[in-house]
Amino acid sequence: MATMTERNALDLELELDWFARVLDTRFKLHFGHETDYQRITEIEPPDLSSSESTYADFIRQYELGFVERIAIILALVPHLRPKLLDIFHTKNKIFDRKFTEFGGIIDSNGDFAPTGETLVFIVADGYLHASLALQALFERDHFFAKHDLVRLEPQNQNAALMKASLRLSDECLGRITTGRAHHQHLSADFPARHIETQLDWGDLVLHPGTLTQVREIEIWLRHGDTLLDEWAMRHKLRPGYRALFYGPPGTGKTMTACLLGKATGREVYKVDLSLVVSKYIGETEKNLARVFDQAQHKNWVLFFDEADALFGKRSGTQNANDRYANQEVSFLLQRIETFDGIAILASNLKDNLDTAFARRFESIIYFPVPRQEERLRLWQQGFSPKAQLDESVDLDQIATQYELCGGSIMNVVRYASLQALESGSSLVTLEALQRGIRREHNKEGKGA
Repeated sequence: MATMTERNALDLELELDWFARVLDTRFKLHFGHETDYQRITEIEPPDLSSSESTYADFIRQYELGFVERIAIILALVPHLRPKLLDIFHTKNKIFDRKFTEFGGIIDSNGDFAPTGETLVFIVADGYLHASLALQALFERDHFFAKHDLVRLEPQNQNAALMKASLRLSDECLGRITTGRAHHQHLSADFPARHIETQLDWGDLVLHPGTLTQVREIEIWLRHGDTLLDEWAMRHKLRPGYRALFYGPPGTGKTMTACLLGKATGREVYKVDLSLVVSKYIGETEKNLARVFDQAQHKNWVLFFDEADALFGKRSGTQNANDRYANQEVSFLLQRIETFDGIAILASNLKDNLDTAFARRFESIIYFPVPRQEERLRLWQQGFSPKAQLDESVDLDQIATQYELCGGSIMNVVRYASLQALESGSSLVTLEALQRGIRREHNKEGKGA
């Protein structure tokens, strides 16, 4: 029985063969000086309606028509079978240069990379109405853009739209080839990085009240779509979900966001504020808009640590800087409210955030410093099974005596465990633990 990868490869072979026939027909029509638009659209794509491959699922999900399938496969050909595009290297003998109507860009390897103009040539060579209609594929309200499937990437700001390179997003490319969506990579164009955890809910130590509220978010993640669609509540409730986690550092806010994503099969992306916040007017909004645009309709969890740097309180308007700063917060307020995914903001202090945001959170959850019984669990769960605690180590007493957050406790566990390994032993001593605790107190400004 064929594996999913094999089934997908078979369907992509059928799609590539279909594309090759379309391309061959277009060139014959073009050099035969015919402009019969219908001749191209009459070449029917393979029927994959009964296939169970990931590519067939992709076609069904988006109900791809002829033109959309051509756009997708044209953007895919450079990755799977670039030789199919070698015909575009054909030169105009009269002018000793490439045919302008082919569009395309020659990449650093000498291969032909398709552009929007290449798509126009294949689908609608010489047919102006169809050519203009193709531009609608790349408008913001088309599902290509909304779901970040395929886009036109201009080489410079002044280039005409259809002269831009035709590119599949990394996520779309991974999904329709291997069946696994590639993670977005941290960059200036996408200032967020994928985060995950190998831990489970049993490893998370929170105050019971905090954990109860976190579980309420998990319930939304599991049943929100059913509530909106099957219970017909979409016109009554806002899209997406917004939550605020606030409390001291090291109390489990980031880990909780990762576990919510892991438990519900969602990717979690932590927004990198260093790549978002800009001193230049309007740049912060643009940077953050890129994150929201690419995350829209993806069911991602966006995690904003130290969120008050972005969503801080608006101030009185005394000068131009105040006015622009307030406009920035207003933009973020509007954008997060219309985001259809999950946005989790984390802050040390709730009062640092603009009050307008508080009214728009579905959940506001306090992550307190762990109590003695929670600190004891953190100490007990923190060490490796291979570690041996010295007889003088009383974790109950340590948990009672030292008020540390989970992150600080794990820093001490790391330090004491490494000291044991350095000494050639698996024995964790009380002295090493006390040194580690003093180090954490010094970092927090509490002294020895």
